[in-house]
Amino acid sequence: FLMIRRPPRSTRKESSAASDVYKRQESGKNCNVKKLDNSEFLIRLEKKLVEELEEYQESKNVEELADILEVIYRISKLKGVVSDELDKIRQKKAEQRGKFDDNLFLVDSDK
Repeated sequence: FLMIRRPPRSTRKESSAASDVYKRQESGKNCNVKKLDNSEFLIRLEKKLVEELEEYQESKNVEELADILEVIYRISKLKGVVSDELDKIRQKKAEQRGKFDDNLFLVDSDK
């Protein structure tokens, strides 16, 4: 199964999600594709999220962050929350708990 826009770094036969399928088909490659139901696709996307995070940690490339966001938006939509609503949730949490703007790192605190 393919769930990515570019070939995975690993050589696993079974991969993640299918936006890469069209690109592969255009280049003449045969693709074995299966349409997943939402619950199975969600499971695959959650694994894909970890993979994309690992790719970012390895490369530090901002484009990997865009891939992470794409996966997050689709997970959110599968859970019934569109990207605008997700951003409102993020903003509300930032107002309540603060942001990472000040580069503060908690070393320890009183118990």
